[in-house]
Amino acid sequence: MALCDLARRAQLDRRDLQVLAAANALRSLAGNRREALWQSVAAAPDRDILADSRIDDETPALGAPSEAEDIVSDYNASGLTLGRHPIALLRPVLLEHRLMPAATLRAYRNVRLARGCGLVTVRQRPGTAKGVMFVTLEDETGNVSVIVWPSLLEKQRKEALGAALLAVYGTWQCEGEVRHLLPSDSLTCPVCSADSRRSVATFAKASRVLAKTRWIDFKTS
Repeated sequence: MALCDLARRAQLDRRDLQVLAAANALRSLAGNRREALWQSVAAAPDRDILADSRIDDETPALGAPSEAEDIVSDYNASGLTLGRHPIALLRPVLLEHRLMPAATLRAYRNVRLARGCGLVTVRQRPGTAKGVMFVTLEDETGNVSVIVWPSLLEKQRKEALGAALLAVYGTWQCEGEVRHLLPSDSLTCPVCSADSRRSVATFAKASRVLAKTRWIDFKTS
């Protein structure tokens, strides 16, 4: 079935087809996102003065988006992706900085020095916690809970409150099923300052729109 057949049978207009193409829902009919977006313009019939005109236009050879671009487009279109977690794209670089995935950290013994990195998904600052902030980092293997003390929060407020991707150096603490990472004296993102331009470009594409942080502040005045 061609896109024009789909548009006719389902009574889809051009905007409908473009939304489907942006979500990669037309892949089996029109190829990659770029090809589908191009074809969606011609697939829906015009309903204005050009309705009876005939335009023969061949689809150009459009290169497929990169994996990072596909992931970003997935999140832009539907808020999720069926592909890999964006941190998986950065894992080789993160391992060079000895930043371990959540699954590896979970097996660490108590008070072991640890390094973790992930997208910031939740920030919580309960009023009863005396200024302590709880941060949840997410990577391709799970979540890591981070406890940020007030002194470090004031020292690196910009990173603690605004970073989409956060790397933490500190001590791993575990007691029973309770596990968290206590930062020593720094919150940073080494990927952003890496010399590799490819790493920086990958981070920019994969994390710019993916980390939609949920901020919960229970503090009362």
